[in-house]
Amino acid sequence: MTIYNLGSINIDHVYRLPVLPRAGETMHALSYAQGLGGKGANQSVAAARAGTPVVHLGALGTAEDWVIARLAAAGVDTSGIVRLADTATGHAIILVDASGENSIVLHGGANMALPADLPERAAFGPGDLLLMQNETSLQVQTAARARSAGTRVIYSAAPFEIEALRAVLPHVSILAVNAIEARDTFAAFGEDLPIEGLLITRGAEGAEFRDLQGGQSWHQPAFRVAAVDTTGAGDCFAGWFAAGLARGEDAPTALRHAAAAAAVQVTRAGAGDAMPDRAEVMAFLKAQG
Repeated sequence: MTIYNLGSINIDHVYRLPVLPRAGETMHALSYAQGLGGKGANQSVAAARAGTPVVHLGALGTAEDWVIARLAAAGVDTSGIVRLADTATGHAIILVDASGENSIVLHGGANMALPADLPERAAFGPGDLLLMQNETSLQVQTAARARSAGTRVIYSAAPFEIEALRAVLPHVSILAVNAIEARDTFAAFGEDLPIEGLLITRGAEGAEFRDLQGGQSWHQPAFRVAAVDTTGAGDCFAGWFAAGLARGEDAPTALRHAAAAAAVQVTRAGAGDAMPDRAEVMAFLKAQG
């Protein structure tokens, strides 16, 4: 089973600060770092390091060869990534305070200029999974093509927009949202969603998965760790959860592994570069008893 990921690729510019600035306030950063990010790239790296074949579908400008190299080094198949001349690679300005909380400004760049034929690069088939997030163009077209081929679609509805969700929802198998996004989704569509399952991440309170066809639900508490940087934690969870389903794990097992992966990830600085591999996550779980 292959995971295809129609996903954003960003260069993260990370500034560490004592506290997050207030409106109109200027302050000196304690440090600066550049790294791999974007919800799509983060999820691809997370799923690949979980031990699942991952093909990334996306776009970059022409200058950032190191991004391709870093994705490939993580085990991601980059053959579905196109290079666009005269288009900036997506990037994010990330502010992180001393407690690990963050604020992010995002520029879509190449992520929002995907060529119309990009979905045709994916050999979707029954048993495969398609991951998507609301940070690229071609969401509806790709999801529809995947579902017509018998591929399940997992959609991370972030950044959250009701109309984007409304457009893609008919093609979604599993919807992944955080607690605030879940509330807004229920307000717009009700809780009886026309999908297979609902994944809700709740930060320090853990996560839950609702089987909307079978009527069961499972809750996974968060593992307690000293967070250094929460950037990308939700992406780590989503990528690992998808990898678990791709490996044939049941929902409780996939939830537990995803929660452990996110716990390891937040103890490190960075987003895509901080995703743990399978051996690290299994060692963490063993240490929990």
